[in-house]
Amino acid sequence: MVAAAAVAVDVMAVKQNDDVTHQDKISVSESAVELKVFPSIRSGSYADIGPRRYMEDEHIVIDDVSAYLGSPSKITAFYGVFDGHGGPEAASYVRNNVRRIFFENTQVSQVDDVESSLRKAFLSADLALADDSCISTASGTTALTALLLGRRLVVANAGDCRAVVCRKGEAINMSEDHRPTNPSERKRVLELGAFVYDGYLNGVLSVTRALGDWDMKLPCGSTSPLIAEPEINQIVLTEEDEFLIIGCDGLFDVMSSQQAVNFVRRGLRRHDDPEQCAKDLIREALRLGTYDNLTVIVVCFTSMDHLRDTTSQHKLKCFSISTQALHSFKSLLKR
Repeated sequence: MVAAAAVAVDVMAVKQNDDVTHQDKISVSESAVELKVFPSIRSGSYADIGPRRYMEDEHIVIDDVSAYLGSPSKITAFYGVFDGHGGPEAASYVRNNVRRIFFENTQVSQVDDVESSLRKAFLSADLALADDSCISTASGTTALTALLLGRRLVVANAGDCRAVVCRKGEAINMSEDHRPTNPSERKRVLELGAFVYDGYLNGVLSVTRALGDWDMKLPCGSTSPLIAEPEINQIVLTEEDEFLIIGCDGLFDVMSSQQAVNFVRRGLRRHDDPEQCAKDLIREALRLGTYDNLTVIVVCFTSMDHLRDTTSQHKLKCFSISTQALHSFKSLLKR
């Protein structure tokens, strides 16, 4: 990583390689979103050091936030991937303090304005890294979190981890990679006096948003090219949405979003095990020659039984024949 009420929901899909690009807008009442909860959520995760000498990735999987907190919560589930660089300290700090950062200090689980609360959580984590003398100012981490409120999926991202929803086999990107090669990010950092050299911010960092990295940020209160401000996207999931993949850049450096979705979908149809899918996805990334640490979380929304039923019905429709056509065919055979 180192040089190394009514809710209007915008769904942004970022085109990368063969991935889809489109925008949908869905309006849905808050109460409707929270009442239509999924009967169950199944997830699995896996991490591997890859070809690196040190493991700097961290992640967290919380399928039942109420049980995790020991009290009722509006949030059904919470997931996070933290891809560290410049040492593991920053990523480990955020992972070890998820409860305080996201649920206690900012009370994400109790407020209605989830987006505002998530932004506050990211920025407070960034400041906490600056204040902790045990953490090197050269240590930083990207951060991507995904939470579910019933059928409402909210993704917050700062960095180049990625969240992808599979919708009837189609990859829908729920996050944008914050890299100096991204046109909007490049424009922002150049306007603030930074430069991009060989794809790296100021010739040093391969991302334009991250927590920590205080040796590259301007003093607190100043506008810095490297920021911790997350971009947030949310959608209301339907029965067409099958699963979510969250992965660090070590995965998506060698696979497109659509390729990852295709791979996981095939795996789920074989064994219906999200953890096995996460393991297999990492093994495939290693086979393809990734050079980074690897972390993957797979969250299933729809049971494979439902998908198989849908597929079977589709096949029956495809091969059905009308009574008139059948009689005509029989008449031809009799000739």
